[in-house]
Amino acid sequence: MLIRSAATVPTVRQRVLRGLFSTLSSNFPFASQPMNVPNKPPPAEPSTNLFVSGLSKRTTTEGLRDAFSKFGQVVHARVVTDRVSGYSKGFGFVRYATVEEAAAGIQGMDGKFLDGWVIFAEYARPRQPPPPPAENNGNPYGRQ
Repeated sequence: MLIRSAATVPTVRQRVLRGLFSTLSSNFPFASQPMNVPNKPPPAEPSTNLFVSGLSKRTTTEGLRDAFSKFGQVVHARVVTDRVSGYSKGFGFVRYATVEEAAAGIQGMDGKFLDGWVIFAEYARPRQPPPPPAENNGNPYGRQ
């Protein structure tokens, strides 16, 4: 019993080390600050236009249209492709006739497999307006 109780009582050295490390970790400059997590934009308002991400390189516009047409009348479907290679960039857009059909398309296809890949469907956000051009006072080489 004496040996067991001696092992549970911390020695002076253990107490000093524990105190040293606890003060170091609590005063570490980055431990108390939250990590820089990018702010997620608010969810897009319901519309007839859906943004579909996670598409395979083999997914075609016709395949996208066929997959989403099970949930309503697809007015337009497009897989965004690379101009040079012609392969899918991994995302596309689907436009339904009504907002209710678009909601059914999201519920039916979000998180499902298409061409072997899990895809994600959400309401498309409108494009941000482009920034105004920088003034270079007619100098083609920028500021000088």
